[in-house]
Amino acid sequence: MRILSWNLYYRGGAAASDVAHLIHKHHPDLFLMQEVTLDIHELPAEVGGHFYRQPWRGKRYGLAVWARRPLKIVPLPLPYSRLPGKFPPRAAQVVEYDGVAVANVHLSHGQVLNRRQLRSISRSVRGPMAIIGDFNAIGPVYVRGFRDVGPRRTTHYAREVVPFRLDRCLIRDLLIHRSEALEWGASDHRPICLDLDLSPSHHFAHAPA
Repeated sequence: MRILSWNLYYRGGAAASDVAHLIHKHHPDLFLMQEVTLDIHELPAEVGGHFYRQPWRGKRYGLAVWARRPLKIVPLPLPYSRLPGKFPPRAAQVVEYDGVAVANVHLSHGQVLNRRQLRSISRSVRGPMAIIGDFNAIGPVYVRGFRDVGPRRTTHYAREVVPFRLDRCLIRDLLIHRSEALEWGASDHRPICLDLDLSPSHHFAHAPA
């Protein structure tokens, strides 16, 4: 399974045509998107397939998944800060694909909170899983039973100056054949490309947490 993931940047970033260009060029099975606005609804008209958008309460952007075939996708509420004025509750977008769960995420900026969110996702789904998207995490990320196999290159420049590796992939009970940061596009984030092996012989037994 080939997966692309890209934070589109809702303030005038990537458009449906930019996403369509990557689909035509890289032929993914799934395209995970973060900071998706209503404009991206035009995508199926350009490339076909199926489009699932998950808006966030109080925001004009959210998450979305494009897929070549119909899929079951469910929202997964995440831990959030209850302090006044903080970001409204976030949710992951969990895709079921041939016995593998793929979580599309745009995690919180708080470095303790985004680790809590990752642990919550890992405990909510059993079996082979990939957590992919904008982690907003600085430094190493450790989640029991998972490996960080995302590209090691910079995927975002904060204020166009400070480099960060924010766009990542964690996998459990899966093998990966390719992990690459693609060329810069219309967003302030770089898209990433991941090739996962879904062969049953390459799934491993997973001990309960």
